[in-house]
Amino acid sequence: MSAAAPEPGARLGAAALTPVFVRLRLSLLRGGLRQSAGRRAAYLASSAFTLLAAFFLSLGLVLLHGNAHADAVTVPLAALLALGWAVMPLFFPSGDETLDPSRLVMLPLRPAPLVRSLLVASLVGVGPLFSLCVLAASAVALARTPGAWALAVPAVPLALLVCVSLARAVAAANVRLLTSRRGRDLAVLSGLVIAVGAQLVNFGVQQLGSAGLERLEPVAEAVRWVPPAAALGAVASAGEGSYGSALAQLALCALALAGLLHLWRRSLERLMTAPDGSTLQSAAPDAVRGRGRDPLARLLPAGRTGTVMERSLRYVWRDPKTKAAWVTSLAIGLIVPVFNALQGTGSVYFACFAAGMLGIQMYNQFGQDTSAFWMVAMTISSPRDAYVELRGRALALLVITLPYATLVTVLTTALIGDWAVLPEVVGLSFALLGAMLATGAWSSARFAYSIPQEGHKNVAAGQAGLAWISVFGGMAAAAALCAPVLALDIWLHLADRASAAWLLLPAGTAYGIGITLLGLRLAAPRTARRLPEILAAVSKG
Repeated sequence: MSAAAPEPGARLGAAALTPVFVRLRLSLLRGGLRQSAGRRAAYLASSAFTLLAAFFLSLGLVLLHGNAHADAVTVPLAALLALGWAVMPLFFPSGDETLDPSRLVMLPLRPAPLVRSLLVASLVGVGPLFSLCVLAASAVALARTPGAWALAVPAVPLALLVCVSLARAVAAANVRLLTSRRGRDLAVLSGLVIAVGAQLVNFGVQQLGSAGLERLEPVAEAVRWVPPAAALGAVASAGEGSYGSALAQLALCALALAGLLHLWRRSLERLMTAPDGSTLQSAAPDAVRGRGRDPLARLLPAGRTGTVMERSLRYVWRDPKTKAAWVTSLAIGLIVPVFNALQGTGSVYFACFAAGMLGIQMYNQFGQDTSAFWMVAMTISSPRDAYVELRGRALALLVITLPYATLVTVLTTALIGDWAVLPEVVGLSFALLGAMLATGAWSSARFAYSIPQEGHKNVAAGQAGLAWISVFGGMAAAAALCAPVLALDIWLHLADRASAAWLLLPAGTAYGIGITLLGLRLAAPRTARRLPEILAAVSKG
């Protein structure tokens, strides 16, 4: 009896394992929805929105049937869909916990049947249904002849399988990363990718609206041989009578699917047999770890100022929430002026947006410390200590902000070609940055709030009002503080003295330095007095 036991197991792995995984996925999905009404409502709402988007997008693609430029839309769209499947596992590692292969390493399963079962189970969900609708509608838009219609029947499921296999191969190859701190960093930064992607899509749509679909023809020609877009390219080639090219493109997609399944299987084998970092001792000896001073610390001033700067810069690099806020500000501060300049509707003055976005990082300085702020609070016993602490944080911010704001201003000026206003815009940016540093220091002491470390929320429950007052109230105060510099700039232009506007560069720089030092001086006594209240506020989350 025991000798015959492996045979049923082998038959189970080859045939009966697939329905088990499909039922497991459905059961876990159903169980997750039963956990709370909020989660159920969010899932139903997102599913309804996705299906509605699939309906209208599919309807638009079907209406392209017979259009001479239908392939210019459908083929790049298939490539964009595959890109989305490839990057989603990296930015949403917990979005599909039911198919996490690391949960299966202790089960006696062979990689080959496991890959087939996981592939079929991966087809269950709203995402695959959305992709199927888009690919099928794209095939309808491209099919012009009976041969093209016949070729569309295998092309659509083949393209869908390539997309799903790509996502699973990427997830399996990076499963160690996705379950680590680096993976959580990527998840937090997913909002940035969506925001930047939305801006790029918006820019592309505006360009298409002015130039027409033929502008996408070079893109379609470049990607029609890249799987899975090659599957739709095969339908387009068949509609044009090029059946040899169509069969070659379809064969290329089949080879890509086989290659992805092979890579997926190899990743599962390594995951199930190779040890991870938790079972291996660190190779770096203690002497190497402790040898010398850190390179970053050597570049910073000595004493408490350098220590505070180093701590703040390490938060920017290591803390997921702080890193997400910084990268988002850096990206949006560049996108707004540059994209407006590329569209011909911008102004060099839009470059001040970069300084404004980065100046926001000065608000709620103590919130990023969370409960660890008590260690900082223990070192502050006087307004002088508070002043040095705030000054170090402001200097750390300036290390990034000053060169970045200057670079964005120069780039925007180069795109527009109005070099005469470069000095005054840089001066206005520095004055705005100084005003935001001043109001940010005061706001950090008066309206401190906690930033939760888990999840995507940036404000602890019950502290949303503090966050709104801190950021928007501080920004309004900063705009008011910039009034003298703005008045000088306006007066120079109204008095026909634009040639002297370069004086805004030294004037704005001096004003920014002065207002920053004044703001730090005024915020330091309040910070020293309110240490218990600040500690209680930032530790709430």
